[in-house]
Amino acid sequence: MLLRENAPLREYCSMRVGGPARLAAFPETAEELAALLRAGGRRVVLGGGSNVLFPDEGYDGTVIFTTRLCGLTADGCMLSAQAGVPLSAAARRALECGLGGLAFAYGIPGTVGGGVYMNAGAYGGQIADCLVRATLLDAAGEPRVVPASELALGYRSSALMDGDWTLLSADFALVPAPPEEIRAEMERNMQARREKQPLEYPSCGSTFKRPPGQYAGALIERCGLKGCTVGGAQVSEKHAGFVVNRGDATSADVRALIAHIQRVVAEKTGVLLECEVRIIDNE
Repeated sequence: MLLRENAPLREYCSMRVGGPARLAAFPETAEELAALLRAGGRRVVLGGGSNVLFPDEGYDGTVIFTTRLCGLTADGCMLSAQAGVPLSAAARRALECGLGGLAFAYGIPGTVGGGVYMNAGAYGGQIADCLVRATLLDAAGEPRVVPASELALGYRSSALMDGDWTLLSADFALVPAPPEEIRAEMERNMQARREKQPLEYPSCGSTFKRPPGQYAGALIERCGLKGCTVGGAQVSEKHAGFVVNRGDATSADVRALIAHIQRVVAEKTGVLLECEVRIIDNE
């Protein structure tokens, strides 16, 4: 297992901000992950770091990255993936097997673990649509298989956000479909991302959850905040629902800009935008 002391978190997080972690750990087996959980202490478990902000001073604990837990198998219409498998890789494997139901996940910048954690979704699909069960580890590293119906999967939320459970793997029930149709859907979704999203800059993806009946990006643009900057952080000029790092942003810049957006939108529209990004502190 790779262990790295004083690991610069900006190297592991998609926004490219954040100070050093006291220790970064990269387990390669379920047993190694369980041992890290049993060790206790301040810790946080992440996948690819695509939807998270650490403070500029760093994290005084252990950051466990599951990216080396990358087992991926298909059996009939069931696709089983460990927590560190990129969602795009899972979608590609489903395509190879002629299985539909995961095309929406192609291009989502996250892992299976993070996808289940927040019930990731895009283009009319979400993890809850095809997840059958998940294998979780408790704080003592003991496994438990939990049906999807017990995970309280909602809009960008799940029961995993409120408990001390870590996802080890997930099983998805998919449906046979013509590969050319699956590939076409994946390509349409990816083309839409390229056209509408600021993929050329580091970001955490969509910064805010969608308010009921509205779109965060449209509200932000309506309030005149498109292109607004704080330090090196900017409301994307391409899609106002994204906060991007123009190259020299700090975590403090990003947080300050998020707070500014929330304040202005609330004052002008009465809508309080809920941040979708997971903000981690040392408290």
